[in-house]
Amino acid sequence: MTVETSSSGDAGVRAGAGELAVAAAVGAGEAVLSRRFGSAITLVSPEHLVGSGPATVVRARVVSSSFALPRTLVVKHYPDQPEPGHGDPFAQEAVSYQLFTALAPDERMCPELLAHDGKDRVLVIEDLGRAPTLQDKLTTRDSRAAERALLSWARSLGRLHASTASREADFNALLRRLGGPARIEEPDLAARTAEVPPMLAELLGVTVPDAVHERLAAAVAQAKTAAFRAFSPAELSPDNNLVTGSGVRFLDFERGRVRTALVDAACLRLPFASCPDALALPAGMSEAMIAAWRAEVVSVWPSFADDTELAEQLTVSELLLVWLITREMLPRLDLTRHATPVSREAALVTWWRELAKHAGYARHTDVAEHATRVAAALGARLGPHADLAFYPAFR
Repeated sequence: MTVETSSSGDAGVRAGAGELAVAAAVGAGEAVLSRRFGSAITLVSPEHLVGSGPATVVRARVVSSSFALPRTLVVKHYPDQPEPGHGDPFAQEAVSYQLFTALAPDERMCPELLAHDGKDRVLVIEDLGRAPTLQDKLTTRDSRAAERALLSWARSLGRLHASTASREADFNALLRRLGGPARIEEPDLAARTAEVPPMLAELLGVTVPDAVHERLAAAVAQAKTAAFRAFSPAELSPDNNLVTGSGVRFLDFERGRVRTALVDAACLRLPFASCPDALALPAGMSEAMIAAWRAEVVSVWPSFADDTELAEQLTVSELLLVWLITREMLPRLDLTRHATPVSREAALVTWWRELAKHAGYARHTDVAEHATRVAAALGARLGPHADLAFYPAFR
């Protein structure tokens, strides 16, 4: 016999499951805090902070105790073990917070880690309050506030890189101590980029010249080099950044790792490109963000004081980023209808056009010409409105 449930019944089941997850997170948070401070600590008034990751995230109030704990804190509980062969988001987040908590407060671009436990898979971190996110700033109608927030984000990203540029060994040691691998393995970039030329040929009728293949090989090699390595949050979503009075602070390190900082810096040219709802920024904004980032990192990487050298390195990294995004997006796009200005189709056209422009500035003529052909082929299929719209703050 088939039993039908109403939508209200489904909602009730989901609510019940959510309440159980919150209770489990609170219990795990109380346990780790009690062990950390040697006395029972009670958390009350839990507020479920719903996110897209695997953790249950709860803001809770601390019942008065003799310890110098803040009035409220945030508990992140990872009840499920990672899938075999996949990274462990709990371990990566815990180690990321440990790395930053060991730094001086003015170098800490994230909340402070108060307690954690690998057995219970729980983190307790400082509550930065109800500050707006960078996404909030981009979706209001205040362009100046959005501009200030973006520049603060770029400066904070630079400070994050500068303060962790020599900390890869520390990160890996913390990861091993928590039972993780010796280091987080990067994806096979050569194999991934090799998937793109057949897509471009089949879907767009564009072939890739040998010179561009060589540029891609250089970009893959750059991503693997020991130069310019620093901690990266990996998920550079505007939702994961709080705009506080002390500057932008990063949240959610479930994919945190050490890699070349140029991957993140390329995202200043194609802001939030990995996000499904990424939109465009006005002319000059990306250049201002790169200048803000460079001001923070030039002390540890002096070669970036040279405009030509910086443009060269950023263009190589941007080329790799656009190819990896194309690998993910192009097979999923609908190339049979005209794109709207807020679609992923329009985003991909815009990012290829940006690559063509920046490659031209860096005198990578072969890349600029190829990127122009790809953008034109996309535009021919997607229609005259395949230009990515600005974020609401800049409309």
